[in-house]
Amino acid sequence: MGGGFRSWPVVRQLVGEDSLGRGAAAQSDYTSALRSRTETADAVTRSVCPYCAVGCGQLVYSQGDRVTQIEGDPDSPVSRGRLCPKGAASEQLVNSPTRQRTVRYRRPHGTDWEDLDLDTAVDMIAERVLSTRDETWQDRGPQGRRLRRTMGIASLGGATLDNEENYLMKKLYTALGAVQVENQARI
Repeated sequence: MGGGFRSWPVVRQLVGEDSLGRGAAAQSDYTSALRSRTETADAVTRSVCPYCAVGCGQLVYSQGDRVTQIEGDPDSPVSRGRLCPKGAASEQLVNSPTRQRTVRYRRPHGTDWEDLDLDTAVDMIAERVLSTRDETWQDRGPQGRRLRRTMGIASLGGATLDNEENYLMKKLYTALGAVQVENQARI
C-alpha cells in the first residue's frame, strides 16, 4: 500500500473501488501482513473439550507434535462452533510448561514417587485389570447356573464425562464381566 497521502484509508475509500470502506480501503499494511494461527497447521483433529460434561466439539490444529490452536467445531451438534472461555483456552492446558508429561507412581509400601512413561503405566494398568479379572472370575454359581462375571472389578462413573464416554465405559466393563457399574448421577 506504500506511504504518503494516497495510502490514507479515507483517500483509498474515495478513489478506489471500496466506496463503503469495508474491504481493501480499510486494510492497513499491518493487517495485510497478519496470518491466521491455523494457517500453518499440518493437521486438524476433531476432539471434545476436557472440562465439563457438556461435551463441546473442538478442532485441534497442530504442527508436528505441538498444538497451535484450539477452536470450536462448527459441525458439533452440541456446541455448534462455540466454546466457553475455559474451553477456548484449553490450548494453554496442552502447551503449558508445567504440564506433567509422565505418570507419577508410588510402588506398594513405597515412600517415594517415581516417574513412569505413559506406555509403561498403561501396560501396568492393563496387566492388573486382566489379572484381577482372572483371579475373581466366576464362571458358574453354587447351583451350577452360568454366571460369567467378575466381582473384583467395579466402576463408578462421574458427571464430568459425557454420555458417549460413559457409554463406552459401560461397554468396556460389561465386556470384562463386571456387574457393579454405576454412575454418580444415579446415586
